[in-house]
Amino acid sequence: MTFTFGEAPASVAERENGEGEMDVLTIGAFAKACRLSPKALRLYDELDLLRPARVDPDTGYRHYAVEQLEQARLVAWLRRVGMPLAGIRHVCSLGPGAAAAEIRAYWARVEAETAVRGDLAAFLVDHLTEESRRDTTMTMLELRHRAHSDRGRVRPANQDTAYAGARLLAVADGFGPAGATASAAAVEALRSLDTPEVPAGGILNLLEDAVQGAARAVRDAAGGTEEAGTTLTALLWTGSRLALVHIGDSRAYLLRDGELFRITHDHTVVQSMLDEGRLTPEEAASHPRRSLLLKALTGEESTTSVPDLRLHEARPGDRYLLCSDGLPAVVPDDTIGQLLATAPTPDEAVHALITGANTAGGPDNVSCVVADVREAGA
Repeated sequence: MTFTFGEAPASVAERENGEGEMDVLTIGAFAKACRLSPKALRLYDELDLLRPARVDPDTGYRHYAVEQLEQARLVAWLRRVGMPLAGIRHVCSLGPGAAAAEIRAYWARVEAETAVRGDLAAFLVDHLTEESRRDTTMTMLELRHRAHSDRGRVRPANQDTAYAGARLLAVADGFGPAGATASAAAVEALRSLDTPEVPAGGILNLLEDAVQGAARAVRDAAGGTEEAGTTLTALLWTGSRLALVHIGDSRAYLLRDGELFRITHDHTVVQSMLDEGRLTPEEAASHPRRSLLLKALTGEESTTSVPDLRLHEARPGDRYLLCSDGLPAVVPDDTIGQLLATAPTPDEAVHALITGANTAGGPDNVSCVVADVREAGA
């Protein structure tokens, strides 16, 4: 692949032969020329994305050919647009036309996955400038929901907790010897928010405070050990918005206009390796540590995990799904989307999803909460 970039300054090149030809750069000089840090270059070497032209056998010091600057700059630009390293490796292996098509397809996916944030941004602008007051005549919305939890086909007991109330939707996936008690305690701690009226105060602040209460409840339930704990993913309904709190690897999805969006990010070791490009999605699916959590509510007093918190503006016709990892572990996202799209009611959607997980072997507990956003009285 050929791109047009400026030439490397001669002052940063290292002489490699007696004729004065400047063709190899030290790692520091190469980093300055391509605007990648030495740390990043070492990582890309480990990932076989950008190998040095020569490695000193005695010191292990890396040297790069001037001709590698084009590829390095391409990597730097693709990182700036947020492409994972696994995708960059694929793009760099293609010819210019195919690479352009792959970048175009990647960006289309990014736009699709983040389109819902534009609505939220517009709402926040209106809210902070008090222009949202003009929308007092907007259509009233309500939730119709269903929650169900199933032991699955393999586990001897169910450590999940699923809940759907007038304003609160929640799924918690317990682990360890007191996992069932921990998941139930976490959800119970949030139920103070499930009131007929939205409590006074900033909704995200309320959720954050409630999660702190859930953390204390889990510590009590788990007996002070990090070997037991729970994930927690919940949505709090305000009448026009849904506030999300998430910690762990349970998930939240949004089905809007026939498209499925995952609106949570797994807090797992494998997901972090995916984000860094150290694993492909295919490798992640069978990785032996795919269930190892980076964040969770545990029984250890000194462990503090900061949850993800954000707002989602609701639209009539939206369908939300909260689920424990027992569902996506065996049912692909495209199948989840199809089951959500074709089930007429939340009750039928929940049972179709759980049946799908159990038909695929049901190796774990599986819990689902499905909620539809509808015009009030419709």
